[in-house]
Amino acid sequence: MANCFKIVVALTFAGSILVSCKSVVQQSENEPRVIKTAFKDKFYIGVAVNRQQAVGKDATGQNIIKQHFNSLSPENDLKWEKIHPKPEVYDFTAADAYVNFGTQNNMFTIGHTLVWHSQTPDWVFEDYKGKPLTREALLTRLEEHINTVVGRYKGKIKGWDVVNEALNEDGTLRDSKWLKIIGEDFIAKAFEFAQKADPEAELYYNDYNLYKAEKRAGAVRIIKSLKGKGIKITAVGEQAHYSLAEPDIATVEKTIIDFAATGVAVNFTELDINVLPDGGATNTADVSNTAQYSEKYNPYVKGLPVNVIDSLASRYGSLFRLFVKYDASIDRITFWGLTDGDSWLNDWPIRGRTNYPLLYNRDFTIKQPVKDAILKSLK
Repeated sequence: MANCFKIVVALTFAGSILVSCKSVVQQSENEPRVIKTAFKDKFYIGVAVNRQQAVGKDATGQNIIKQHFNSLSPENDLKWEKIHPKPEVYDFTAADAYVNFGTQNNMFTIGHTLVWHSQTPDWVFEDYKGKPLTREALLTRLEEHINTVVGRYKGKIKGWDVVNEALNEDGTLRDSKWLKIIGEDFIAKAFEFAQKADPEAELYYNDYNLYKAEKRAGAVRIIKSLKGKGIKITAVGEQAHYSLAEPDIATVEKTIIDFAATGVAVNFTELDINVLPDGGATNTADVSNTAQYSEKYNPYVKGLPVNVIDSLASRYGSLFRLFVKYDASIDRITFWGLTDGDSWLNDWPIRGRTNYPLLYNRDFTIKQPVKDAILKSLK
């Protein structure tokens, strides 16, 4: 993304995380009240929106998004199972609302995602008898899908997560149906089809845990392979589903350096910070990962203690100091959800928990200490 497009969100901050901690940090009359002012020309600040927000049923959330963010990602409504649920059947209702919301409010609008092993119906990979498609038939189906979806939003959606989560933790390709039927070049073909459908759109590879050396090396191989074939790839998205302690800042910095060295931008596309115990789940963001509920893994039902709020603010502050240091290599920071109540981390990897990973509290007030830490990252 060219520097002329780096227009950053205006986030007006008021309130705090909990009634019990409103006095923890007070708004200074002399500090900027909006992140746009403080982060001018650095990078986009994005947010993932759900259907209720996109169509306006969550009016409060939609108003906050319109006022305070300048980039949008859809949580689900551009995934294959939502937009193309059956052969020859497309449902653009929710996706159109999302895209219209972004374009009407002059936001850098993202398409998520074209190729993923999850949330893709079984019929995509099968013929009318339920048998696996041939390579040629699946490529034809993939190209038709990309032409239809990307073509519909040509010029409106500015960047696409073309391929999502194609790697195992060791950097090898995931044994998905895309790989089994098409072969290793399914990634290259998807990028080719997307580039042809909208030559002006930015094209991304998106994955979690790219801070891990082996998995990051796999992503670097994908980037170099695409570039070696003359296929467009604009950026890599590190999903950044982090915890209060992991990964450490030096590791995140190494991630930025390694990807920037390949000549692509580095985006942090699904940023949230899990403040809860892991519950024995493996260190991954795979949606299939689950663990058993226990009250000891849900300790903050009544609100976050002040010391945990301080830890969360410190963590965000450290990350944003790093983002500012490498702003020339970073185009976008996207939070994966607007409020804590919207976050997938309430139900993953353990259902029914109360998590606090985002900028906004459940009552739509900002987390004041987090806001202050983010602004101070520029000092």
